[in-house]
Amino acid sequence: MEKVIKYNASCFCGNVEFALKGNPLLTGYCHCESCRNWSGTPVNAFTLWKKEQLTFVKGKENVSSFSKTQKCIRHWCKNCGGNLFTELTQKGLVDVFSGVIHNFEFAPDVHVHYQEKVLQIKDGLPKYKDLPETSGGSGELVTE
Repeated sequence: MEKVIKYNASCFCGNVEFALKGNPLLTGYCHCESCRNWSGTPVNAFTLWKKEQLTFVKGKENVSSFSKTQKCIRHWCKNCGGNLFTELTQKGLVDVFSGVIHNFEFAPDVHVHYQEKVLQIKDGLPKYKDLPETSGGSGELVTE
């Protein structure tokens, strides 16, 4: 029997914990203005999962959310303000900040929304104008 991989994740203070079952669909760096503003960084390291891969372990009542657009709902801990994940509502996916996942070896596949970059990164990874086709984007590449 094949062992199912399970990762644990939590907010900054540990009041909210959740588990991720299996492997992410995609990992990478997002350069869009919205993610930059939300994460407070020039580039956001993301992991993309199916919504059903995420289950709360404790503290779901401590989660608050905000939706700037109908496309996504951003979630954080009410106690510490720590970012948790973003629901991509139209795709049935969740974008989990790589830094909140314990014992997860972040290995980026791509850069997305690279045309909005404020920090140029030359690492040889594919740079997409929006998203790869497999993730619902145009699949259009931009130059490094």
